[in-house]
Amino acid sequence: MTDIYIADFLALMLIFMRVLAALFAAPAFSNPGFQSTAKTVFALFIAYILFYVVDRPQELQNIELYNFALLGVKEVITGLIIGFSLNLIFYGISYAGSFIGFDMGLMMAQALNPLDETNNNVIGQVIYFMALMIFFMIDGHHYLFRGLALSYEVVPIGVYPINQELEELLVNYTSGIFIIAVKIASPFLVSYMLIHIGEGVTSRVIPQMQVFFVTQPIKVGLGLMFLGLLVPIYVYALKNMLEAYENSLYMLIRAMANDGG
Repeated sequence: MTDIYIADFLALMLIFMRVLAALFAAPAFSNPGFQSTAKTVFALFIAYILFYVVDRPQELQNIELYNFALLGVKEVITGLIIGFSLNLIFYGISYAGSFIGFDMGLMMAQALNPLDETNNNVIGQVIYFMALMIFFMIDGHHYLFRGLALSYEVVPIGVYPINQELEELLVNYTSGIFIIAVKIASPFLVSYMLIHIGEGVTSRVIPQMQVFFVTQPIKVGLGLMFLGLLVPIYVYALKNMLEAYENSLYMLIRAMANDGG
């Protein structure tokens, strides 16, 4: 009876490691403002719920410390991959804000993003937090919990998740960051390309005119006006992108299934 209790406790700890690693890498939950103590308690609560639906390996009853530590490393790797993959779309959104801010001439107006502790221009921050708000409005954080529950069906406790199919998917998703950024920033990229062409023509026609100095306020004003007009479209597009990314997350989790141990 004692061996059964010990095996159950070890299984709960392994589940807890995967959940906690996913929370530390997932969007919003990785925010330093989300206290580590609260994060740990929340992860333990989720692990306790999953404990009753997860198949537990039989070898935990007589496992050695070295093997248990190895299983723990595998669980942490699995959790980090799940949490990090959810962040990729937010990296693309933040990158799109960098494009827009650069064209508007606001790259020097930097602000700290407290969620990932990086500096970005103010336009990038606005779009990033708008996407994060939409993420919670569509229950995007449930993607993480459903993904964790699904991961135990395809990647049982103790299975090493990394294989060639997973690596190829991660490369594709990572390269998609640039595609996401260009899609979001494309209205500004095209508009400001025309403005830059106009600046070049004006500087050739009127060499005495300080073109870039004169057009800078115009670029900022037009950018803010475009941003205000495009907010409804951006909200709709970001909502669809975030909802579609749920399937991408599940594809990534299913790619972890292999015959290795």
